[in-house]
Amino acid sequence: MYQFFKTLDRRWVFLLMALAVGIPILMQLQFPEKPTGLAVVVFEEVERLNEGDKVLMAFDYDPSGEGELGPMATSFVRHCCEKRLKMYFTTLWPAGPQMIQDSINRVIRADFPGLVYGVDYVDLGYKSGEEGVIKVIVTNLRQLYTTDARGTNIDQIPMCLDVDNVQDMDLIVNVSAGYPGTKEWVQYASTPYPDDIRIVAGCTGVQAPLFYPYVPQQLPGMLAAIKGAAEYEELVVNKYAPDGPDPKYLEAKRRMGPQLVAHLLMIALIIGGNTIYFIERRRGGVSA
Repeated sequence: MYQFFKTLDRRWVFLLMALAVGIPILMQLQFPEKPTGLAVVVFEEVERLNEGDKVLMAFDYDPSGEGELGPMATSFVRHCCEKRLKMYFTTLWPAGPQMIQDSINRVIRADFPGLVYGVDYVDLGYKSGEEGVIKVIVTNLRQLYTTDARGTNIDQIPMCLDVDNVQDMDLIVNVSAGYPGTKEWVQYASTPYPDDIRIVAGCTGVQAPLFYPYVPQQLPGMLAAIKGAAEYEELVVNKYAPDGPDPKYLEAKRRMGPQLVAHLLMIALIIGGNTIYFIERRRGGVSA
């Protein structure tokens, strides 16, 4: 057996990895998720809000980040709908309006048709200017947002009548794939106004290490990559749909299946490779 693994053609390894990814995808495998502390805090930040409270939904990502961030956005919107919170959608990314519409169509229009546009949710659309937009709207939202994405004057939108700036929001939910995104919302919104602006975020895995220094002061909770999305899904589903949710609300868990199996295979290969190395070294086959 030792000699077999020692001389194993690497193409078999490639085949094993393909099977480790392909089989869970084909079989739609899902595994239990145990939410970590950061995901629990994100969930609790939304849970503490009362019906009618205002949430700024800042979706700063494009289709390239949908794999990790789409399920987060879906769960955030679902959670806010269940709580009957007022949602103000906005984005600092040119392709962000498509992501906003995808979430609205997937969740609100499909499963919460009773929510009324302009009363329960509004799409403020995209504004260019990157972090400059944040610097302005934290004190004067109407200076930049005079209309919604449909071109309707915000003075004609009922849920916008009592909103002057971001400090009027009870929570900011930011889903970010890069710049501008979570870092800019933290630096120019929650840091200057720590008593008035609270932020939770979902971000890609490559960004997550950059944001840990902001936890828990400027950023109480954060969802990192598809793992964080799956943990948050678990919390939302267990609270609001424990008896069998729509599969779209378990998308992050489905996407975690191939990752889990592939990672276990990688760990096994690393352990096996190192075991062979040390056996060879003990036998004098390799030098230190």
